[in-house]
Amino acid sequence: MICIKEIEVGGKKITIETGRYARQASGAVMVRCGDTMVLVTAVAAAKPMEDIDFFPLQVEYREKLSAAGKIPGGFLKREGKPSDNEVLSGRLIDRPIRPLFPDEFKHETQIVATVYSFDTENDPDVLAIVGASAALTISHIPFLGPIAGVRMGRVDGQFIINPTFEELGKSDMELVVAGTEDSIMMVEGEAKEVSEQDMIDALRIAQEAIRQIVEVQRELQKECGVEKMVVTPAEVNAELVEDVRRESYEKLKEVIYTVLPKQERADRMGEIFESVKTALAEKYPEQEKVIKRNLDDLVYELIRKSILEEGKRLDGRSTTDIRPITVELGLLPRVHGSALFTRGETQSLTTLTLGTSNDEQIIDGLKAESTKRFILHYNFPPFSVGETGRMTGVGRREVGHGNLAERSLKNMIPESAEFPYTIRLISDILESNGSSSMATVCAGSLSLMEGGVPVKYAVAGIA
Repeated sequence: MICIKEIEVGGKKITIETGRYARQASGAVMVRCGDTMVLVTAVAAAKPMEDIDFFPLQVEYREKLSAAGKIPGGFLKREGKPSDNEVLSGRLIDRPIRPLFPDEFKHETQIVATVYSFDTENDPDVLAIVGASAALTISHIPFLGPIAGVRMGRVDGQFIINPTFEELGKSDMELVVAGTEDSIMMVEGEAKEVSEQDMIDALRIAQEAIRQIVEVQRELQKECGVEKMVVTPAEVNAELVEDVRRESYEKLKEVIYTVLPKQERADRMGEIFESVKTALAEKYPEQEKVIKRNLDDLVYELIRKSILEEGKRLDGRSTTDIRPITVELGLLPRVHGSALFTRGETQSLTTLTLGTSNDEQIIDGLKAESTKRFILHYNFPPFSVGETGRMTGVGRREVGHGNLAERSLKNMIPESAEFPYTIRLISDILESNGSSSMATVCAGSLSLMEGGVPVKYAVAGIA
């Protein structure tokens, strides 16, 4: 049965259709605005994954160049690995839906959003957020939604919901807001020094639009949805829980309430786990992972208690204190600019390189080909957290964090008429125990100034 629901948001009609495409998926919808169309599917494995302590969710976003009447370049003439924009759009979909699955649901779940038609006006990424929620909502997959997402712009003081690309070019803000009918789940965006009140007003307008789209999804679920899978919580062995608490509580409390370096704290936590495992091995054979989960619950409980009752975090700081900060400039003699920014045990070494207009990055995707003269790359090697690991390419997290820092700085970059150079920043995270993306913002701002780029203002970031 084909079901179609329509809603007008910001003066534009959004259509959600199910029952025509991808009928073997657990849930599938085609979302349309103008002539932009995105198919979003949701599929969950029949059986849960055993002995895991995370939710195995995978979100993929893909743009078919045929959607814009283009043929891919290169020898193969077909789409290759995901572009940075596709990675970022996938992360945009992932963030608001991931918290809304039951804790006990461990079935491998995959969301795939594919752009099949693009009209050069309506951005498919917010449609994909709506589609992911709708596909999950009508499926048997347990999902505590629905949610929706909208993009907010403002031109000449007037807020615009889901602005066109032309309108975004004139806008002094760009926010993607996602949430349920009464709560905001995610905000991502950039602005040109707008006020706090302007941000609040934008969020309020976005929330009302989200509420309307969520209502339409609930109507779709009533007409076309299937019965949800019943997820049974794991049985709790009350005696094991109590034994773990007895063996570990005071030891954990001592470590958590003592100011220690990150690695020393981790080592002592590991020793506690080994001692508890050894003490309970005979009584609870082959229950090592259950014991570890209970220890993690106790750590969570103690950290939360320390913050709420004592007003102290793990390193002894209050909830308003920041870590000690040091800044060193010009440490690398042959680069155009450099800064070593250290905040506690988080450290970014950021370098600046200036080039000509020939070095601008060419962006080729669904939209018209364009160039980019300010680029920020973020690297997170495994040694930054004292670990080993494969270094085979740029990870999705690195793409996301680099984009976050780049958007934080881009509106401070002078126009090409004033400063006709291509600008590349590289942030290498050398240590991490806190927000490395915000350390990148600080180090990037410092590198720009150290290299002589006439930025409008210094920029700092905090998590």
